[in-house]
Amino acid sequence: MTPIPAAPATPIPQTAPAFDFRPLLIAYMTCTMAMMGFVSVIGPIARLLHLAAWQAGAVITVGGVLWMLLARTWGAASDRLGRRRVLLAGVGGFAVSYCAMCAVAIVSLYLLPAANLFFAGLVLTRGAVGAFFAAIPSVSQALVADHLPAERRAAAMASLGAANAIGLVLGPAVVAALTPLGLSLPLALIAVLPLLGLALLWKALPDSRPAHGTATAGLRLADPRLRRPMAVAFVGMFCVSMAQITVGFFAIDQLGLAPEAAARTAGLALAMVGVALIVAQLAVRRLGWSTRRLIRAGALIGAAGFGAVPFASSGVMLEAAFFVAAAGMGWMFPAFAAMASNAVAAHEQGAAAGSVGAAQGLGIVLGPLVGTLLYEAGPGVPYALAALLLVLVAAWPARIRA
Repeated sequence: MTPIPAAPATPIPQTAPAFDFRPLLIAYMTCTMAMMGFVSVIGPIARLLHLAAWQAGAVITVGGVLWMLLARTWGAASDRLGRRRVLLAGVGGFAVSYCAMCAVAIVSLYLLPAANLFFAGLVLTRGAVGAFFAAIPSVSQALVADHLPAERRAAAMASLGAANAIGLVLGPAVVAALTPLGLSLPLALIAVLPLLGLALLWKALPDSRPAHGTATAGLRLADPRLRRPMAVAFVGMFCVSMAQITVGFFAIDQLGLAPEAAARTAGLALAMVGVALIVAQLAVRRLGWSTRRLIRAGALIGAAGFGAVPFASSGVMLEAAFFVAAAGMGWMFPAFAAMASNAVAAHEQGAAAGSVGAAQGLGIVLGPLVGTLLYEAGPGVPYALAALLLVLVAAWPARIRA
């Protein structure tokens, strides 16, 4: 089959002013901090308000499902309506719905309503949070593609990834520092973060017009140009979410730790993931490698890390394996985003970023389900599957230039 060549990148006018990505990075980081801060307190709040474990999990999952379903819609809308308008709508909706979700939790902590009433309020508000958050990565990646030539996009996508990873680390850290003062205070404070991001973007984002070209409806979800980046995006998030959901169980069953010690070990392992993502994605900015080379190397490093987990016999070994695995993912994530961007034309950037976001969302939804099912067959089975999938990604024949 003759490969479909990538569409040529739209040349950047020499007279165009340089776009300052720092406000975008800060806003992205604050929104991620808020998301992860709430995830870190949902467990204790659920116990206080008598939610079942599956209900707490469902609250988190509904946001991932709506992210998966709407990422492409937001991205395509930014192609038609302009990046500024759609990104401000997404961040604004995220800020409002996030404040509503925190308000539901805070009021419930004081009024102690029926568990099912609290659950319904969280599902509605968390669903809105996920629906609006879907706009942020999709439109942010399209903005990068609008302002940078193809050879510089992987480095810029890595900056977005590093901002996201910093949020992953700082959000739970801030909440952990504040929880001795009660659960309501951290919820109230982290609710302010998306509002700060919105104010920053409102001031800093330039006016933008819709991209010129054919309507984005022509970019199908199954477009052959996006098969590789979407597949890599799915595998990457699938593997990460499998590991996240099972690491606490692994620390109890495989390492023989008590629940409290297992929670600390799992928390340190996940903290190592955030640190490794930051370090790896900052390194991408200096490497200057092609997207295909970054994906291949990252997949092999990730496979080595996940493959080492079943052999871990101590908390330190588990944390080191997670660090290596996350370092590989840190090379893959900006590479598949840049690969998708480089494969399409200027007027398709938002839809392409949204398609990749939908693939990531599917991985987030399916990973925990598959991971917990496979864990029943053996604590190391989910990690062995992750390693196998990443080896297959690395071995994928290079039929197109990327």
